[in-house]
Amino acid sequence: MIAVTGVTGHLGRLVVEHLLERQVPPDQIIALARDPDRAGDLASRGVLVRHFDYDRPNTLQPALADVEKLLLVSGSEVGKRLTQHRNVIDAASYAEVGLLLYTSMLHADTSQIALAPEHIGTEHHIAESGLPHLILRNGWYMENYTESLGHVIESGTLYGAAGKGRVAGATRNDYAEAAAVLLTEDHGADRVFELCGDEPFTYDQLAAAVGKVAGTDVVYQNMDPDAYRQALLESGAALETAEALSNFDEGIARGDLDSDSSDLTDLIHRPTTSLLDAVRAAVL
Repeated sequence: MIAVTGVTGHLGRLVVEHLLERQVPPDQIIALARDPDRAGDLASRGVLVRHFDYDRPNTLQPALADVEKLLLVSGSEVGKRLTQHRNVIDAASYAEVGLLLYTSMLHADTSQIALAPEHIGTEHHIAESGLPHLILRNGWYMENYTESLGHVIESGTLYGAAGKGRVAGATRNDYAEAAAVLLTEDHGADRVFELCGDEPFTYDQLAAAVGKVAGTDVVYQNMDPDAYRQALLESGAALETAEALSNFDEGIARGDLDSDSSDLTDLIHRPTTSLLDAVRAAVL
């Protein structure tokens, strides 16, 4: 049995879809959800849906009965994730899961981005658990940009603090396909995959791609990180959001989200989604 957490989120749902495309029988897939009612469509297709709440350890181990492979999709609540992940890892260890996969972040062991400590802490706990495991260090999602292009197109300006730093981004679908491959093929255990897009891009290139697709002029305006944070606050962003976005761009400027790894393409046996195609899918 293959279990996937976070199936009511974007990535977890896509992984389940790819498992079905790879001809995994629905009754051999367990969709783990904090709110099972939100996964009712999967249940109607024969997928087993079980209650699984990272914050409620008593829901975890029973849901992992008969699970041979488990994909732990990292939680979305920054600051709480390390505790949540430890709960899942401990339950998986108790349930004697045969293989644990975890969606970490690109260069988690060296990145200075604020998200990295929770990810590397989770990786360490997995190693200490003794469970056979695979670490999927996912790079930045293209959707981090393509899902919020309306204002960029309207204003003709992409603001940021990334300088000439490059983002080796790929789409959620690319990362989800790689996870499904690792859940259905034998790629060993106790390995780390640095997963990222084939063609890293700068914010100048992102702005140019948006302009080309939208049929208008779009330029990138680079800012000092503090000035960018302040501009975000003045535009109505919450303090936590402004600080996070500024921190991410500082990391990009340092090269924390750049990579020439071919791990993702090697797994999915095709090129990753190009920047232009990702923008085109979002805008058109």
